[in-house]
Amino acid sequence: MSLSLAMVVLPRVATVPTAAKAKQPRQRPNPKTQIGKPNITTSGPTVKKITSGFNSRNKEPTWQCVKNCGACCKLEKGPNFPSPEEIFDDPSDVELFNSLVGSDGWCIHFDKSTRKCSIYADRPYFCRVEPDIFETLYGIEKKKFNKEACSCCIDTIKAVYGSSSKELENFNAAIWSST
Repeated sequence: MSLSLAMVVLPRVATVPTAAKAKQPRQRPNPKTQIGKPNITTSGPTVKKITSGFNSRNKEPTWQCVKNCGACCKLEKGPNFPSPEEIFDDPSDVELFNSLVGSDGWCIHFDKSTRKCSIYADRPYFCRVEPDIFETLYGIEKKKFNKEACSCCIDTIKAVYGSSSKELENFNAAIWSST
């Protein structure tokens, strides 16, 4: 397992559904229903009907990490966020997570002056904001990843920097500009 840190705190956000602990079975995405890809149906040997998803869904934000934030690296955010014991099934993950928490509540690998992770390329799996990780840890289906990841980051940024912060403004601008 390679180690890394971008998501160490993200799993501790308040918006993670409590029912998510009952992990859902993995399902392969159906390519016919993927967002942004047309559904093609055949009604006869040569007739193809294309029905696209345009205007059939509300636009949703697209999750992305924003430079100079690091809110997820604040590992101790308070009682409104799940504890490592509530997130992880494996005691070694709990132990690893707890070993990353510095005396000030921030990850020991987060440089607050540069707002960068010193082990980013080798951060633990739970520091990675990826659909598979959200499905494994929280039971969140891949099709709901963007919405849930954005919600988690928003809650974390508000808890760490405040609801009127430049970090929240930058994050909101980033996730909505890519839709």
